[in-house]
Amino acid sequence: MDFSFPPHVEELAHKVRRFVETEVIPHENDYHHGTDEAAFWEVIQGLRAKARTAGLYLPQLPPELGGLGLSLMEIIPVFEATGRSMLGPIALNCSAPDEGNMHLLHLFGTEEQKERYLKPLAAGTIRSAFSMTEPPPGAGSDPTMMRTTAVRDGDEWVINGRKWYSTGGDGAAFFIIAAVTNPDVPATKGTTLFIAPAGTPGVNHVRRVPVMTGYMLGGHSEMQYTDLRLPHSAILGEEGQGFALMQARLGPARLTHCMRWTGVAQRALEIATKFATEREAFGGTLSTHQSIQWMLADSAIDLHAGRLMIYQAGWLLSQGEQARQETSMCKVFVAEAVNRVIDRALQITGGMGISGDMPIGDWFREARAFRIYDGASEVHRMVVGRRVIKQFGS
Repeated sequence: MDFSFPPHVEELAHKVRRFVETEVIPHENDYHHGTDEAAFWEVIQGLRAKARTAGLYLPQLPPELGGLGLSLMEIIPVFEATGRSMLGPIALNCSAPDEGNMHLLHLFGTEEQKERYLKPLAAGTIRSAFSMTEPPPGAGSDPTMMRTTAVRDGDEWVINGRKWYSTGGDGAAFFIIAAVTNPDVPATKGTTLFIAPAGTPGVNHVRRVPVMTGYMLGGHSEMQYTDLRLPHSAILGEEGQGFALMQARLGPARLTHCMRWTGVAQRALEIATKFATEREAFGGTLSTHQSIQWMLADSAIDLHAGRLMIYQAGWLLSQGEQARQETSMCKVFVAEAVNRVIDRALQITGGMGISGDMPIGDWFREARAFRIYDGASEVHRMVVGRRVIKQFGS
């Protein structure tokens, strides 16, 4: 077992960390609920220009698309470094949902789709949205409950359905929409992905869903697709391949979320440690008290274990394995560990932590959703549990 990274990857991760510290973190207070997103988009474009100049932009895509060509294993420390700020991944154009959509288009898009959608998305001049989740009684954690339909009409498909949590939907240039194309077979065989440009008749932005989180350009949109007509060429991949493509997108995406959130949690631990070594109370600094030392130790242990799970799951995926068991385990553990680390940091920093003078309160709100999106912890536990039972009976 080799847990080291190539020297050029280590060096790149250090450069990204310095970039985030010096260029990105100073802008953290510029974006919050009610921010003029058009103005902030200009800030992001400025940061992306600096990232390009520094040779840090788009680490996950190949050079022909303007990226750095890193493998899944090589992006692990780099994505963690970007994640030290909630704005870091956006600045390097490796944030959700665009990062996952670029991954899909790169693997399964036609040359026409890559030219029209992937290249400008990689260039960072547009944003995108992934439109899969539906409000009750439609598909949430169970995609087999999908109610959005696409019906063939000659050389076109007519899509009808309602989606929500189409992240980044307000202002997205295009939407990747999941719809049932064959209701007579299981959803795993009868679902198809379509690409719909914004502004196409039938693409209706209903509202931004009010949420407790704030760091997302375009918000989390509720969308209504009414008699949306798309040509057959709008299919991403092949007809009926939608479920497989969603798994191909979500598997690595779960890990990249884990990588980025590990960066946030590591910074929270550092802030808490600095505070504990400087704040005096009850006859000494907080760091001299065992209760604080144990909280810091537990957070370090959580981070260490999470990193090892990311490494192993990433290695399996890079070997061509589906690694559903391992990615599910990793998603559950890291999502819950990150919440624990941030919660301890909030407890240690006390009144300062819950104030706007520190970013920990914002992270606490943001991180809570991590246990729900890309598969709730309970769903992944169900996947793991079923595998355990199956192995026991074999």
